[in-house]
Amino acid sequence: MKKCIYILALLAAASCTRDLTDLNKDVKNPTDAPSYALFTYGQKELVELLTTSDVNTSGYRFVVQYWQQTTYADESRYNFDERELNKHWWDGFYTDVLGNLEAARDLIPKYTADPAAQKNQAAMIDIMEVAAWHYVVTTYGNVPYSEALNIESAFPKYDDANTIYLDLIKRLTDASAALNTAAGGFGDADVLYGSNINRWKKLANTLKLKLAMTLADADAAKAKTFAEEAAQAGVIGSAAESALYRFLSSPPNNNPVWTDVVQSGRNDFVACRTIVDSLKAKTDPRLQKYFTPNVAGVYVGGAPGVLSDYEDFSHIGPIIAAADNPGVLIDYAETEFLLAEAVARGFAVGGTAEAHYNKAVEASFIAWGLTAGDAAVHLAKPGVKYVAAEWKKYIGVQKWIAFVNRGVDAWLEWRRLDYPQLEAAHEAVSDIPLRVKYSVDEQNINRKNYEKGSHDIGGDEVETRLWFDKF
Repeated sequence: MKKCIYILALLAAASCTRDLTDLNKDVKNPTDAPSYALFTYGQKELVELLTTSDVNTSGYRFVVQYWQQTTYADESRYNFDERELNKHWWDGFYTDVLGNLEAARDLIPKYTADPAAQKNQAAMIDIMEVAAWHYVVTTYGNVPYSEALNIESAFPKYDDANTIYLDLIKRLTDASAALNTAAGGFGDADVLYGSNINRWKKLANTLKLKLAMTLADADAAKAKTFAEEAAQAGVIGSAAESALYRFLSSPPNNNPVWTDVVQSGRNDFVACRTIVDSLKAKTDPRLQKYFTPNVAGVYVGGAPGVLSDYEDFSHIGPIIAAADNPGVLIDYAETEFLLAEAVARGFAVGGTAEAHYNKAVEASFIAWGLTAGDAAVHLAKPGVKYVAAEWKKYIGVQKWIAFVNRGVDAWLEWRRLDYPQLEAAHEAVSDIPLRVKYSVDEQNINRKNYEKGSHDIGGDEVETRLWFDKF
C-alpha cells in the first residue's frame, strides 16, 4: 500500500531541486515512475472510480435508487451534463486507470529481471485492463479500443462494442493460462492479492464468468461456452478470495465515500425510499447495516428525484462511510450470483441455481457482519426463497440489495436482468439511463470518429440500448 504514494513522493522530490534547468520538466507527469508504482496507482484509481460517490464522476447510486440527494437533484434526475460526469468517468478510465497500467507494462523490463515474473506482471496488467474496459464498454457502447492508448493515434477510431468484448474475454483466457504460480508478480505493490498468483488466476476466470453472463441475452451460445470454461478453470470460491482494495483510515488512501460523506462535513445524501422500502418489506436485517434511522428513530428514504430534508430521512450507515471500508472489484457473493444465473440459464457450471443463490445471499450477510443463521432465516421467507420459474426476478432483486455500495455494478445488473422494476425519478430529464453519453471532448476533438461511433450504436443518448441489453 505504501508504494501507491510513490508518485507523490517523486513529485515532491522533483519540486525541491535547486537545479533551475528542472523548471522545464513537467513534474505532474514524471518520466521515471517505476512499473510497480504505476501498477498500484492503476489499481487504486480503478477501485476508487467504482467506489466513489463524487457526483462529478459517478451518479449510479442515484440511478439505481440507493441514495437520494438533499441539496441538488441533478444526478438523481439523470442530469449528468451539469457537472460533466460523462467526461470525468471517461477520463478516469482512459487516463488514470488504463494510461497508468499501460505505462507500467512498458516499464516491466526495466524494473523486473526475471522473465517468468515479467510474464506474470504482464498478465496481471491484462486482467486489470480488462476489468477497466468492461466498465468503459458497458457504460458507453462503441469506444476507442484498438487505437486507444497510443500516442501516435491522435484520433482513434471507435470499435464495435461486441467485438471489443469478445477480445476482452480472450485476453482473460490468455492471461489465466499465462500466469505461472512458481514465479512472482509485483510483490506487495499488488494491493489486491499481494501477488498471490493462484488468486490472480481465479480473478481472471471469475471476470471471464462475469463477462460471459453480461453477453448471455445477446449471444447465449458464446456465453454458455465462456461461462463453462471459466467455471471449469476455477473461480472465486470463498470470501477470502474476493478482490478487495484495502483502503486506509486516513487520507489520501481512504475510501472516497468517507471523503464525500464524513470528511466533507456536508449533508448531501440520504437513503432512497426504493431500497429502504424493499428491505423493510422483507424485514431484511441488512437495513440496519446499510443505513441509520432518522431523528424519529425510524428507517425512511427519500423519494427518487425529490429533494429530501436531511434530518427527516435515514443516512448512510457507518460501515459504508468508514474511511477504511474496502473497495470491491469482484467478490464471493457476486461470483455465486453469477453461477446461480448460469445454472438457471442451463449452463453446465456445477451445482444448482438455488444452492448458488443461497450461498450468494449468505455471503452478502456475512460480509455485512451478519451470520449464516441470519441468512438461513431470511432465505426461508416468501419473496426471498428462490423460485426457479422467476429466476431473473429473484437473482436480480437480491443482487441489487447485495450491491448497495456498488452503484455502477448494480446499474449493469439492472439493465441485464430488468429487476428490480424501477420507476423514473421525479422530474427526470430522461428515462432511466441505459448508457452514458460520450465525453464532450470526444465531440470536440475526435468529431469524425465520435459521429460514426454514435451512429453505429443508434445515437448518443442515454436511452440508447447497448448491445448486451436485449430486453
